[in-house]
Amino acid sequence: MKGRTEQESPDPVADGLDERAARSAFPESRDGGKHEGVQEPSLMERVLDPENLERAWQRVRANRGAPGIDGMSVDAFPAFFREHWERIGSTLREGTYRPASVRRVFIPKPDGSQRPLGVPTVLDRVIQQALAQALNPLFEGEFSGHSYGFREGRNAHQAVRRLEAGWKARRRHAVDCDLKSFFDTVNHDRLMGQLREKIRDRKVLGLIRRYLQAGVVLPEGTREATPQGVPQGGPLSPLPANIVLDPLDKELEARGHWFARYADDFLVMVKSARAAERVMASATRFVEGKLKLTVNQTKSRCAPLKECAFLGFQIGARGKAVWTEKTRTRFKQRVREITSRSRGCRVQTVIAELRRYVTGWLNYFGISHTYRLLLELEEWVRRRVRLYYWKQWKQPRTRRRRLLALGIHPDRVKLASRSRKGYWRMSGNSIVQMALTNRRLQEQGVPDMKQQWIAIHYPQNS
Repeated sequence: MKGRTEQESPDPVADGLDERAARSAFPESRDGGKHEGVQEPSLMERVLDPENLERAWQRVRANRGAPGIDGMSVDAFPAFFREHWERIGSTLREGTYRPASVRRVFIPKPDGSQRPLGVPTVLDRVIQQALAQALNPLFEGEFSGHSYGFREGRNAHQAVRRLEAGWKARRRHAVDCDLKSFFDTVNHDRLMGQLREKIRDRKVLGLIRRYLQAGVVLPEGTREATPQGVPQGGPLSPLPANIVLDPLDKELEARGHWFARYADDFLVMVKSARAAERVMASATRFVEGKLKLTVNQTKSRCAPLKECAFLGFQIGARGKAVWTEKTRTRFKQRVREITSRSRGCRVQTVIAELRRYVTGWLNYFGISHTYRLLLELEEWVRRRVRLYYWKQWKQPRTRRRRLLALGIHPDRVKLASRSRKGYWRMSGNSIVQMALTNRRLQEQGVPDMKQQWIAIHYPQNS
């Protein structure tokens, strides 16, 4: 998990890769640019450069993540690296390294289905990240300016702003195209052909193909082959996804269309419903005929731009991005889980978890132009916290003691402490609100959603 800090270790290399081990496997004389007349290093040598490996490890370490099929944690990796890297590095240089299969996990989706993810071993995550860092510069310069997913300096907010710009340009109809099981249906031969256009190092190409075909281990322990698809969950998977869909970007650009794409989600904006129908037909022919992918006909549609959801947002009444109703529902569902009165955790533990979630949620969804709705959500969140306090106090004598300590007059305390009303009704009770004021809750760590929203929209005044 991001933000977690490891304990200090007396070993000076415990928090990083052992650079001496890396350099013993990959000498500086092969690093290119160190001495005049030395041949330019191969792509594999750039992948395995100690500085590149160290950056890859720091990225994997920051992302944390669960162990792969070998059970090795991120914390245990540095010791493993010092002991085994020279041997592993040699197999990578010789082109004989065999990646481990990924561990299959399933993440519930809002519609009730499950999204399959693959968890590589920590070692393979480091190697994949090092590969991605070396490969990205080869492709980045030629990717479309309207592709925003998993690219340096680009993000989902820019994709959403593209929709706002499309509305302003009076492109108020959209082609909302969904690719069916995109990551599971990528054709390996076609992808490798695209990679060969930029990559000449056969050992790198062979390593990438072995990662694609490493297979998955299911929760019950059986192994499945992966003759097609790019497993989601590894550091390398976003780059192949962008490479596979780049021809689609180029085709849309060549036809002069206004669009935004984030990974396999893309929306094309046009000026009329008839134009949307034409673009849907031509885009479907290109995706299925040229890219050999499948358009999900049940989820794809032509519709007014305001009716289309994209990355959790839609265009509101004044042409500004607002979060969707589904986004708000998911937020409230998660807050209910965190503040569930049956959890039995300390209030401060609940508030700390709530603060992390709400802050992260607003960092993404805070660009929504929904100030009034945000104030309603903030009031609702505070009421959920008051509900949790009231449940924790539980016994009438405890409630009396707490209310008196919070400054409520004794004559009024009994009106609340012995009430038979339910927890939710009491969380809106005026006496409980007087005891647990907005300011007091904020001092306890309940997030100030209003102030965070203002800081996002008016940073000069925050």
